[in-house]
Amino acid sequence: MSGPTSGAFLPVAAMMFAAGIGIPAFAAFNSGLSKQLGGPMAATAVTFAVGLVIALVLVGLTGVPSRAAFTFETPYIWFGAIFMLFYATSVAYAAPRIGLGNAIFFVLLGQIVAAAAIDHFGWLGAIQSALTPKRLLGIAVMAVGLYLARKPV
Repeated sequence: MSGPTSGAFLPVAAMMFAAGIGIPAFAAFNSGLSKQLGGPMAATAVTFAVGLVIALVLVGLTGVPSRAAFTFETPYIWFGAIFMLFYATSVAYAAPRIGLGNAIFFVLLGQIVAAAAIDHFGWLGAIQSALTPKRLLGIAVMAVGLYLARKPV
């Protein structure tokens, strides 16, 4: 397993930083598509359709999983699609109403809280990492920082 000191850490961290940049960009694009198409469900459907086509091409290039891989031994892992659908539709709905920055503020706050709980309890197969007072303080500082970054002057 790769830890923070392994050679793979920095490239993976850079990838995740880029993914973080993509979250508000996606929110802006999906919000604009929602306005153009007249609703968040239509925007999300188009977004997922385009994503499906691209993903199928990439799976074709990198290798199709065997039929045996599609099991329901751990059915909860399939809920990721539902959460992504909820996120895409919610941000397309919220961003035009409360502003992109505010929408992403609440997304980030939810991510921090959920990530801390998932790590602390080792839920969903995550590597367990105790929520120490130091980590809790760090999360609180991040939450305050997010609030201050979005608070009107």
